Amino acid sequence: MSAEFPYVRPRRLRQSPAMRRLVAETRLHPAELILPLFVREGVSEPVPVSSMPGVVQHTRDTLRKAVVEAAEAGLGGVMLFGVPAVQDATGSEGTNPDGILQRAIRDVVSEVGDSLVVMSDLCLDEYTDHGHCGVLAADGSVDNDATLERYAEMARVQADAGVHLVGPSGMMDGQIAVVRRALDESGHQDTGILAYTAKYASAFYGPFREAVGSSLKGDRKSYQQDPANAREALRELEQDLAEGADLVMVKPAMAYLDILRQVADASPVPVSAYQVSGEYAMVEAAAANGWIDRERMIIETLTSLRRAGAEQILTYWAVEAAGMLEQR
Repeated sequence: MSAEFPYVRPRRLRQSPAMRRLVAETRLHPAELILPLFVREGVSEPVPVSSMPGVVQHTRDTLRKAVVEAAEAGLGGVMLFGVPAVQDATGSEGTNPDGILQRAIRDVVSEVGDSLVVMSDLCLDEYTDHGHCGVLAADGSVDNDATLERYAEMARVQADAGVHLVGPSGMMDGQIAVVRRALDESGHQDTGILAYTAKYASAFYGPFREAVGSSLKGDRKSYQQDPANAREALRELEQDLAEGADLVMVKPAMAYLDILRQVADASPVPVSAYQVSGEYAMVEAAAANGWIDRERMIIETLTSLRRAGAEQILTYWAVEAAGMLEQR
């Protein structure tokens, strides 16, 4: 035989579905998936999000049904976003104990109890009439420390409503420490924090702003991370861990797999990734045009996030993907 004869044939381990399943290095499970859900105040029917086919702004009643479906699908959790009827300069509905998000938290917890981890977005952009993630200073910039005071109050009312994990997503310096202190001082020592640790100033968030009714003008580049930078994500990780984060997140996901891998390698706590609205919308648009195999693309993208180190994935396909996994 020739010395070049291929004694080593990696293809032997790719010959059948059973063989590929046996040697797969990365596995997806429904319990690792988290479903983001939007609930809108003052609507009697779900409102479709035009840029995110299949995603809606729920009523309180349809939200209840959605979380039951999520629990039955075996998901790990849900992340709730409120869409209030009224926005103002300080986002006052975000700290209203009877605001739409707080009511939704109570609804969901009463519906599914501990069958799902119930999470809530802790940020002001849904509630402010300027669309920024904090309160503004006289010069129009976001006032970091004044915003932290609002976040502390948000943490208290969300925890009072019964949420299991709060998700501070505004990228204010010191936000995890302030939220942790607020929770502890109000008797919510067991309420956890999913820190949006590496959240980039990304173009991938466009459809989400429709989903939450954001009125943002301008951008968030002064407080979200620069997409050109990687090292500062690890600095943010170090700070969030020191301040008491229970889980950490990289957002967006697919264009930041290198960041996800670095954070996963460095983090002693679980690492999540958020497959954001723009990622979802691109796949849905390409599939609608017949350019890609939609189901294969969904599973492939989710697998890539697990492979890069995500232990939990927030994805708008969570329930559907769970069904696909059951059939594999």
